Amino acid sequence: MKEHTIAAISTAQGEGGIGIIRISGEDAISIADKVFSPISSKALRALEGYSASYGKILENGEVLDEAVAIVYRAPRSFTGENVVELCCHGGLFVTRQVLRVVLSNGAVLAEPGEFTKRAFLNGKMDLLEAQSVMDIISAKSRQAARAAISVREGALSKKISKVKAELLTLAAHLSAWADYPEEDIPEVEDFAVLETLKNSDKSLRKLIDDYDRGKSVTKGVDTVIVGKPNVGKSTLMNLLSGFDKSIVTDIPGTTRDVVEETVILGDLVLRLSDTAGIRETDNPVEKIGVLKARQRLNSGALVLAVFDGSEEFSQEDRELVDSLSQIPCVAVINKTDLEKKLDDSYIKEKIGKTVCLSAKEGVGEEELEKAITEVIGAENFDASAGILSSEAQRETVVSALRSLNEAENALTFGFSLDAVTVCIEETIENLMKLTGESVSEAVVNEVFHNFCLGK
Repeated sequence: MKEHTIAAISTAQGEGGIGIIRISGEDAISIADKVFSPISSKALRALEGYSASYGKILENGEVLDEAVAIVYRAPRSFTGENVVELCCHGGLFVTRQVLRVVLSNGAVLAEPGEFTKRAFLNGKMDLLEAQSVMDIISAKSRQAARAAISVREGALSKKISKVKAELLTLAAHLSAWADYPEEDIPEVEDFAVLETLKNSDKSLRKLIDDYDRGKSVTKGVDTVIVGKPNVGKSTLMNLLSGFDKSIVTDIPGTTRDVVEETVILGDLVLRLSDTAGIRETDNPVEKIGVLKARQRLNSGALVLAVFDGSEEFSQEDRELVDSLSQIPCVAVINKTDLEKKLDDSYIKEKIGKTVCLSAKEGVGEEELEKAITEVIGAENFDASAGILSSEAQRETVVSALRSLNEAENALTFGFSLDAVTVCIEETIENLMKLTGESVSEAVVNEVFHNFCLGK
């Protein structure tokens, strides 16, 4: 059945220099010809691919806007179909008017992610590469963008394909040797089979480890700022945010609720939560804030425990330190702009990473970045290596590894080679799900449903 020709606004919704309406499908060029009047009088259907034409967008003879039409001919386009991009002036009204006239001339409004979905279905990219498109769009740091671009360029697909190819060769050998005993097929040696399985095991485990280590860089770290009242938690929050996100006063207990903000610290993405000062209080409102702070303390992936360097070490400080023994943590000794009175020996003994800074003066931010990077294990993260980008992808690799381990166990415990082959084939099936070679329509629809409109 013939696919609809789809169209959507592919630039961000809002005012800008340029707005792009993308049209994709068999009738993309003929539809664009109905709404676009070139200054040269040369219709778009007469243009070769990768050509542009300047003209006007018309509706019933009325000029809607000036535009540049760029023509891409199948299969040499993003989607693999005929594509026309109408580049008009940016702005909500103009772009929506141009889209409306395109739709009224035969196009259908694209669903979220439908352009990239068509690129996948038309073989322009595999599923891993397609999913990386949204990761590029949503990247919040240089390292996250580099990691997504690396996957888009095929770094991860190559790793998966290498493991899959070795296992396919092994499975084919095992099947042929079992099914055609009369043929002159080299005998299967257990040690050779086990060596291939272990090599694949090592590769899959590294994919999982790299994802777990790199997730904090690519997706961000849930980070909780805790400490006694008036130690400078909100000042630290404002320093990292780059603006006054939290209210700062000399009055202890100013912060009553959890204040949240996503910030970029060097190459790290931190999803910060500034919490109420932890202390005993009779104030019912502040008590709720303290309870929320304790809850966040237990759920955060990283804790920035703030201490006042200008005050003596207190019992409340000790209790906070003791509560952090099992949590990834950086101790922040704040207020280095004042005379130091804090004995921080107990803090350094119990918390591995300690940083001294002045949040008020903005001094010590680089040292804090370095300490956080080390605590979350991201110091050796290679953004260009090609890493998994989602929990769903990780779970698929875990399933593949589980099947691979079953094959290893079956071989070790003397099961038939048929049983080993079945486990290897299950591993291959999971790897094919990753790249989209063997995946249901429902899964494909779910993947692209989470994309933004116009991409």
